Amino acid sequence: MTKRFLRLALPALTSLSLNAHAALPEPIARVAREAGLPQDSVSLWIAPAAGGEPTLQHNASQSMNPASVMKLLTTYAALDQLGPAYTWKTNATLRGPLVDGVLDGDLAIVGSGDPSLTWDRLGQWLRDWRSRGLRQIRGNIVIDPSLFAQAPANAPFDEAQHRAYNAQPDAFLVNFGALSLRLTPGSVNGPVEVQPLNPASPLRILNRLKTSNGTCADWRNKLRGSFVPENRGMVLTLEGSVSASCGERQLNLKVDDSLRWASLVIRAQWQEMGGSWMGEAVRGSVPTGLTPFSIWESQPLPEVLRDMNKWSNNVMARQIFLTLGADGGPLSTEKSIARLQAWMPAQGLDATQWFFENGSGLSRNERTTAAQLGTLLRSAWRSPRMPEYVMGLPVIGKDGTMRSRLIDTPLAGRGYVKTGTLDGVKSAAGYVLDAKGNWQAFALILNHPKAPGAEAMVEAVLRGIYGM
Repeated sequence: MTKRFLRLALPALTSLSLNAHAALPEPIARVAREAGLPQDSVSLWIAPAAGGEPTLQHNASQSMNPASVMKLLTTYAALDQLGPAYTWKTNATLRGPLVDGVLDGDLAIVGSGDPSLTWDRLGQWLRDWRSRGLRQIRGNIVIDPSLFAQAPANAPFDEAQHRAYNAQPDAFLVNFGALSLRLTPGSVNGPVEVQPLNPASPLRILNRLKTSNGTCADWRNKLRGSFVPENRGMVLTLEGSVSASCGERQLNLKVDDSLRWASLVIRAQWQEMGGSWMGEAVRGSVPTGLTPFSIWESQPLPEVLRDMNKWSNNVMARQIFLTLGADGGPLSTEKSIARLQAWMPAQGLDATQWFFENGSGLSRNERTTAAQLGTLLRSAWRSPRMPEYVMGLPVIGKDGTMRSRLIDTPLAGRGYVKTGTLDGVKSAAGYVLDAKGNWQAFALILNHPKAPGAEAMVEAVLRGIYGM
């Protein structure tokens, strides 16, 4: 981007008024033309974060698919309604006597909907079991998932069922419902080395991956992984190729059977700690009022939201969205939507201009407008929860999904931006500290078949807001 463009950008933006159909500033319009995007596929809203008239509105009232930018609403609603001290507590109780380290019965776990129970945190909880004297479990581990209303079985977002973003919510969700693998390609036409990064037992891997030539672009779409049960464990079959130019990569694969996956991770780590477990993992109901043997408490909500937003974790967003509907009974998206719609008017939001499916943005149906996203950002900026809200967003050129963007520009470190991408959708929204030291809020949504490749549009808008 030339310095001439950067000098022109700010005057072009500040000269526009509230006209919802105002033309895009020429520097941004030019990038849109180069990307093959007609102006009616672009929705843009820019305004001072603290208040005042919007600087620019272009198609800002047009209902569009926002992709993962929808997580901004889920984040603010969670902070405002649940509070920054909120945690998820998962209970384990004993169904039998514990004598000399041996439990002669079952151990029961009541799922809490914890979005952040990674394999390492689960390991910390298991170590607490050991510290409390448990060494051998002779019965089953009974997992009660009844906190969440039953979700449709195997309902992936798209045909890539093996991709981790297709993981489904679960009241006892282990490691985001996904297995992480380290892939190391070798010489061309040779094998690809595969190493699991999460302990799971028993897990057998049929590795049919080959090392290929060429670029590393879109490498994940050249791979397929499928899990099938095998006795107490699973067999993972890997097929496809990885280019030698990719170097070492990490692949996250969704495990379809959340109960079996929890069993594999628990068994592997329990054995590593010197424990033994003779039974199976089974689903069941756990009576209320029992005295817990051990309680796992998640990180506080702001830290969970940070993990979710920095890397745009969809299943975490869905777990948090479900938590918003807590009323003492099973949680459902319908309850969460009703609670959100009742909450929105106090934030200056028009509930009729939002359509929800799961609160993560991983949806063909979710809709809102750039102007409504702008209103949301301003409401959050004025909120007592603003520090926690902003803390969790990716920082331009520094971390998360923005870590590789605008690194060598004055914008690096001067903005908090949530992005989103789906087939036919590119979006970005957040806050930028402009060259004059003023915080600006913005929302950009692109809905067009060529939108996913329009990274330059996001950067053009950010540069224009900065106004160098």
